[in-house]
Amino acid sequence: MKSTIKTAAFLISANLMPVEALAADYRQNPFTLTYAGAITDNVKHKVSLRSLTYKLNNIDIAANVYMPPNYEATKHYPAIVIAHPNGGVKEQVAGLYAQRLAEKGYITITADAAYQGASGGLPRNIDKPANRIEDIHGMADFISQFAGVDAGQVGLLGICGGGGYAMKAAQTDKRFKSIATLSMFNSGRVRRNGYMDSATATIQQRLQSATDARAKEVKTGKVTYVGDAKLTDEQITALPFDLYRQGFEYYGKTHAHPNSTFRYTESSLLSLMSFDAVTNIELINQPLLMIAGSKADSLYMTKETFELATNTVSKQLYLIEGASHIETYWKPDYVDQVIAQLTDFFVTTLK
Repeated sequence: MKSTIKTAAFLISANLMPVEALAADYRQNPFTLTYAGAITDNVKHKVSLRSLTYKLNNIDIAANVYMPPNYEATKHYPAIVIAHPNGGVKEQVAGLYAQRLAEKGYITITADAAYQGASGGLPRNIDKPANRIEDIHGMADFISQFAGVDAGQVGLLGICGGGGYAMKAAQTDKRFKSIATLSMFNSGRVRRNGYMDSATATIQQRLQSATDARAKEVKTGKVTYVGDAKLTDEQITALPFDLYRQGFEYYGKTHAHPNSTFRYTESSLLSLMSFDAVTNIELINQPLLMIAGSKADSLYMTKETFELATNTVSKQLYLIEGASHIETYWKPDYVDQVIAQLTDFFVTTLK
C-alpha cells in the first residue's frame, strides 16, 4: 500500500480579496449558480451545462451535468460524480468543482439530494444516510448512460458531508474507479457525538427527542424540524467553531441559494446517529485522495478516515496550508490547489 502525505505551499493570501467578489448572485445567473466564474450560457468551445431531472426510486432528482469544451456525444470521456455538502445544493461548491473539472476534460454531474433542494420527496428535508448514499449510486446510474461517457472511467468526489457518504457508497459500488474527498465530514459521528465530540453527554437525551419526533409524525402527521434557526451576526460571531461561523456566512450570505438550508427533520436523527462513515471502510480498495485544510477544525475526521482506509490500492492525504474547512469551497488559491490535485489524481486513476 502506497501512502503519502503532502503539504501544499501557501502562495497568496486570499484574505486580501473581498468575499463578495468571489461569489455570484444566484438571481443574476440563468442556472442560479452562486460561485464566482460560474457559467452563464452554453457557448461553443467552452464548458456547457445541462440542467435535467431523472427518476430515482420514483423521486425526481434535479441534476446539473457539465460537459467539457467542444463536447461531442460520439466521443468518449471520463466522468466524475460529485456529492454536495450537508445543507448545500448543486449550485454552490459542488457546482464550482463540477465546472472546474469539466474544464479539464471530464463530464461531471452533481445533483440535489432526494428530499432536498430542487429534487422531489416528501416530507421535505429528510436527511438520512441511506438516502444520501443512494443518491450517489443514482448519479452513477445516470451518468454512466450519458452520451459520451466511458462507463469504465467513473470517479467520485465527495465534499463535506458528501465526502462521508462518498466513502460509504464506494465501499460497495465498484463503478467508482477512484474516490476523492474534500473537507470530509462524518455526519453520523457529528450528529451522535457533537462537533469535535463536544456533546457526548447528551446522546441519549437527543435520541429520546428524535424518537418523540417520529412518534409525533406517526400520530399527528406533523413534522418537527431542527437546524433552521435564524442567527444574528452577533450570534454567528459567538459560535464556538470556525466551520459553523464560516458556514453561516457562506450559506447564508455570500453564496446563498434559496434551496439551500441547514434544516432537517428531527426524526432523521434516528438514522443519522447510528451511522458512521468509517464502518466497513476496509471494503474500499480503490485509489483514494483526501484533501483538507491544515487549519480546518474538521480535519480530525479526514485524518481518522485516512488512517482507517487500510485496504486501498493507494492513498494520499493532501493538506492545503492555512485553509479552513469552508475556505476550501471558494478561495481562489485554495480552489486552484484542489483542482490541481484532483486533476493529477483522476488522470492517473481513471485510465
